[in-house]
Amino acid sequence: MLSDFGHVGFLLIMGLIFPLGGIVTSYLFGWLRFRPQKPDAVKEDTYECGVPTEGTAWVQFHPRYYLIALVFLVFDVELVFLFPWAVSFGEVGIFGFVGVVVFLAVLSIGLIYDWAKGGLEWQ
Repeated sequence: MLSDFGHVGFLLIMGLIFPLGGIVTSYLFGWLRFRPQKPDAVKEDTYECGVPTEGTAWVQFHPRYYLIALVFLVFDVELVFLFPWAVSFGEVGIFGFVGVVVFLAVLSIGLIYDWAKGGLEWQ
C-alpha cells in the first residue's frame, strides 16, 4: 500500500512522464529523420477554421477584452464556491453564513469599483 505521499509522488511522476515523453519522442523522430524539417511559407502560415488569414497574425488586442474575461472568470469561480456552501447550508451554521456574506461583500465591492472605473463598458 502506498502512503499519501506515495500517491502524490506517483501523480508527479506521471505528470512529468507524459509531457516529457512527447517532447523526447518528437526530438527523437527529428533526429532519426522521421519528421520533416523543411519549413516553407505555407507551413508557417497561420490557419484558423479553414479561412486564410488577412494581414499579419501579430495583431494587438485591446486590454479591455482580457479584463472583461477576467471579471467573468472571477464571478464564474464565485459560483463554484457558492454551490458547496448552498448544499451544506444547514451544517455550516452562522459561521458559514457570515463567511459567505464577507466573500460576497468583497466581490461586490470589486464589481462596484470596476463598474465605476468603466471597466465593463464595451466600446
